[in-house]
Amino acid sequence: MSTNIVNQAPFLRTSRNFPQEAQPLAVEINRSYVDIAEKVNDRRIGIFPSTRPAQSGDKWYITANRVQSAFRQVYPFTTTANIPHGITWSSVSFISPNTYGTFTDGTNWYGCMYASNVAIAGQISFYVTPTNIVFLSGAGVPALTQGYINLEWVSQV
Repeated sequence: MSTNIVNQAPFLRTSRNFPQEAQPLAVEINRSYVDIAEKVNDRRIGIFPSTRPAQSGDKWYITANRVQSAFRQVYPFTTTANIPHGITWSSVSFISPNTYGTFTDGTNWYGCMYASNVAIAGQISFYVTPTNIVFLSGAGVPALTQGYINLEWVSQV
């Protein structure tokens, strides 16, 4: 087993011994706060905004131990017309596998796949270009009334 593990769980111990004297107590309280803040920040953030990107809380270590942050934005749609995503493409390292979508025909909900540039029968799929989210509708796809794309990307900044 490797001793150089980057994905240690954000575990917070449940008890702590606080000293009685003021100075050591202040030091221990400061350590406690730092521990809590680090652990809280090492979790997936459940915010899915449609107006501007938000950090997802995911951290990627693609190049050595250099951390890269992931961002997310939700794009509502009612047609399969291209959606300009407005992302500064030069800062994108890659599109995260946490990219996915869903749509409805007004009765049932279906998955919208982040797939390829080839239409798949019975599916609405999409891919991402430097400027747009591009939809593909396969033969026999259900009628679309509304949908949402959750686009996540890893940034170099």
